[in-house]
Amino acid sequence: MTASDLAQWRRPGPTPEQRRVDVLIGIAVAALTLLNMTLATSSGMLVFPHVPQLPEQVFWVLLITVPLCWRRRWPEAVAIIVSAAYIGGQVRSSPEQQLSTGVLFAAIYALGAWGRERRRANWIRVGIIAAMFVLIFVNLTILLVQGSDQEFERASGFLPPLLAVIVNGLLVNVLAFGFAYFFGETAWTAARREHQLELQAEELRASQAEARELAVAEERLRIARELHDVVAHHVSVMGVQASAGRRVLEKDPAKARAALTSVEQSARTAVDELRRMLSLLRQSGEPVDMAGGSVERIDDLLANAREAGLETTLGTYGDTVELPESLSQAIYRVVQEAVTNTIKHAAASTIDVRIRYLAHEVEIDVTDNGRGVVSAQRVGGMGLIGMRERVTAHDGVLETGPVGDAPTRRGFRVRARFPLTRVAVEA
Repeated sequence: MTASDLAQWRRPGPTPEQRRVDVLIGIAVAALTLLNMTLATSSGMLVFPHVPQLPEQVFWVLLITVPLCWRRRWPEAVAIIVSAAYIGGQVRSSPEQQLSTGVLFAAIYALGAWGRERRRANWIRVGIIAAMFVLIFVNLTILLVQGSDQEFERASGFLPPLLAVIVNGLLVNVLAFGFAYFFGETAWTAARREHQLELQAEELRASQAEARELAVAEERLRIARELHDVVAHHVSVMGVQASAGRRVLEKDPAKARAALTSVEQSARTAVDELRRMLSLLRQSGEPVDMAGGSVERIDDLLANAREAGLETTLGTYGDTVELPESLSQAIYRVVQEAVTNTIKHAAASTIDVRIRYLAHEVEIDVTDNGRGVVSAQRVGGMGLIGMRERVTAHDGVLETGPVGDAPTRRGFRVRARFPLTRVAVEA
């Protein structure tokens, strides 16, 4: 929620339950005020020497108190009616002053807490408070003009009695009206903050739902990548061996038998890999670990390539270090994808794999002597995308492209470099 949205926010109206409570409170306050008026007139404790007749007294009491039944539904109208009725009761010397004054403060508070148009609510409150101080000034002026020493015959303080009355009246009313204004504003601010927290909670729930959907999508992509890496490699080898066996079936049954044996072995390996991944996917409550390859198993990949008819070489350079399992698996998958692409697309006869352990990084270099130009056009395939994601996940750098310069270039190279600083921390 932006600052402009907060500035334009309007507090929603009261609920039906709150409206019913307001009606009950208004009726109760009206009844208590009528009772207080009866007690004041019966005991003779009157603020004004002359009071109106009983029907008019009841009229002013009801006009001041009954609007409280709608103080949260229409706070502006209630505040204006109550303040006008209060001033009218003062002018007509209404005998009830105690609870009527409290009703006035409640109306000012309700306007501050529930006023929908903040600018208008502020101006109405300021206007009402200003009118009340004008009324106080008028009453003090009348006291100055008409007062007599007999009214202060029991005064014993060190201040002049009239000055004490003026200061007391101003101080009490400043505090009372100030508290009514301040707490009304505080209640409105608290309601706005609660609304803001609800919006933030809703945004958080939406963000969590989006994160869950993204996690599901990433997991699906990971599964697709693993299926591609595992199955495509073995199926590619099976295809090459089956093709070779078909060609030599009649001429050289021994070679055909060896090719079919290789197909059988690749099929079993693929099925075992699929069964392992599916069993991991069926496990609930645990993270899925699809590990199945490592740097130590790269020679097995090249064995499959040799069975497919390729000449392979594997070289390891530098001082070997223990790699984290995730990094070792990523290197295995990169080499596996490169070997699979060579078998499927490159029409190559040799493939060279080199692993270099350098001072601050480990480098994987896979090169073949196939159709480098054709291979370079396969940058949009699922395999190279997965390969790049694996390398990026370990802060590595991936380079793919043909070997040599045109037009004599021949072969395709996949080179990946992984930093060893992060490896050392993880290890």
